[in-house]
Amino acid sequence: MAITLPSPASPLKIGTRGSPLALAQAHETRDRLMAAFDLPEDAFEIVVIQTIADKVLDRALKEIGGKGLFTKEIEDAMLEGRIDIAVHSTKDMAVEQPEGLVLDTYLPREDFRDAFISHKVTGIADLEEGAVVGTSSLRRRAQLLNRRPDLKVVEFRGNVQTRLKKLEDGVAVASFLAMAGLNRLNMSHVAQSAIEPEEMLSAVAQGAIGIERRADDATAAHMLEALHDRETGEQMACERAFLAALDGSCETPIGGLARHEGGNIWLRGEILRPDGSESIQGEDRAPIADAAEMGWALGKRLREQAGEGFFDWIED
Repeated sequence: MAITLPSPASPLKIGTRGSPLALAQAHETRDRLMAAFDLPEDAFEIVVIQTIADKVLDRALKEIGGKGLFTKEIEDAMLEGRIDIAVHSTKDMAVEQPEGLVLDTYLPREDFRDAFISHKVTGIADLEEGAVVGTSSLRRRAQLLNRRPDLKVVEFRGNVQTRLKKLEDGVAVASFLAMAGLNRLNMSHVAQSAIEPEEMLSAVAQGAIGIERRADDATAAHMLEALHDRETGEQMACERAFLAALDGSCETPIGGLARHEGGNIWLRGEILRPDGSESIQGEDRAPIADAAEMGWALGKRLREQAGEGFFDWIED
């Protein structure tokens, strides 16, 4: 099939959410495509699409739904031909794509760690007993309460700028963001510290930008192949297989991190009860070629250890 590169007269339409971070990720994708194919900026069009998670800000994510909160409307637009590719934070994506869509391109992974954000203290250990911490992430909430059950956790929805404003207003003493997002926004200075995975294991796929396309779009496939980072793709195959085995979403208390060790992949995983009362952890290593199979096997093992109802939400 003939490949026709985009042009100002027929630009490649890049779908994204409208937050400053989402736009930064879309611009990075556009700039990489411009460089790879020597194309002008106006050969691309950034198309902002609101998702349900952007529209409903007065409720916790767990109350809206589980999978696709940050992606469904964007994927619908691609299936309808209104956009050509979609740029996502991979940690927000369901492990299965809608029929007709493919996720097989990842940009080089940024810092995978969580950032500790506070105007008053430098780390989790320095928080006073009973201190109020804000987060919208069930994983972070469960991990924090598992380690510090004395703390009070409150809902903290919104983009990076909104959450920082809430801290300034005294809604909470501390919060968490992804170091990758802060780095991409040139805001790493707002982090008091980066939290090592031994203290708080990051979300599956944190720090990785995934680019989705239609399965039958030969031009998009050709162009995105030039951007794909093989090492990140191998880590994503492992971590997302782990998540799939747990039937998890971005709103399930699951942490997972795959790292390269020579010719092997080392995967660490953690699942938690939503109230933080129990944590089950595991790890494994396998040759890179077996990374996805190993990720699936570790997820199944942790799920069997947990038993039925482990992820059920029990209100206080």
